[in-house]
Amino acid sequence: MVVVQTTPSTSSVAHKKNRRKLHKKRPGAADDAEMNDGQTPSNLTAQAHDNNQESADDDDLMIDADHTTLPIDASAPLFPELPASAQRSTLKAETRRIPIPPHRMTPLKKDWVNIFGPLTEMLGLQVRMNVPRRSVEIRTSKHTKEVGALQKGADFVKSFALGFDVNDAIALLRMDDLYLDSFEIKDVKTLHGDHLSRAIGRIAGQDGKTKFTIENASRTRIVLADTKIHILGSFQNIKIARDAIVSLILGSPPGKVYAGLRTVSSRMKQRAL
Repeated sequence: MVVVQTTPSTSSVAHKKNRRKLHKKRPGAADDAEMNDGQTPSNLTAQAHDNNQESADDDDLMIDADHTTLPIDASAPLFPELPASAQRSTLKAETRRIPIPPHRMTPLKKDWVNIFGPLTEMLGLQVRMNVPRRSVEIRTSKHTKEVGALQKGADFVKSFALGFDVNDAIALLRMDDLYLDSFEIKDVKTLHGDHLSRAIGRIAGQDGKTKFTIENASRTRIVLADTKIHILGSFQNIKIARDAIVSLILGSPPGKVYAGLRTVSSRMKQRAL
């Protein structure tokens, strides 16, 4: 007797349901399957790592950090470095022209010996007075030692043109930390008429007492030229003198300004010790 095992046949309804399920699948599933091509995520990661390693090896081969392997041409001549004097002689001479106000031409002629002497001896510059143009012209020469000598000489002549004494202005040539600061009274407060005259008088004081007190306390030199104020000194000392002058312009009593200057001067002495 033969027993035949028969498998249950699926109905047509079941086939239709399976087709509907296949159509309902997300459209990206087929694309992902095509991209993977039968590879697992671990295989993809390993392959990407191998590609990065190969590119890094190629970069190492292309870039040679060792400079000793470069070929040296023995036939190329080797010249010694030029001395400093030869380098200076090849540079073009620089010229600077400083204008002089009309009211400072007479003092310039009187103190001309004291002006061009330090410029030629200390800085090695060439100087001349151009009377028709009312200016002083300076330029470098082969005897110029410093690179910033031309700028120092220009600051020295400019300080004299602003009204400073020659003995005070010559400090710009001897010291490197001195500067010029200029401002006007209207930069602090807008004043007109008698109010402006009183502000100028408060800065100067009786017989110049207030100005001298500020100079001695702050170790600076001050020139009061009408409504313009010029201060010569170091950066910190200029700030002290400028604060005192601004307080006087704004209307602070002179006694209060003197007290503040005494406090500042005592602190400066303690720091010096």
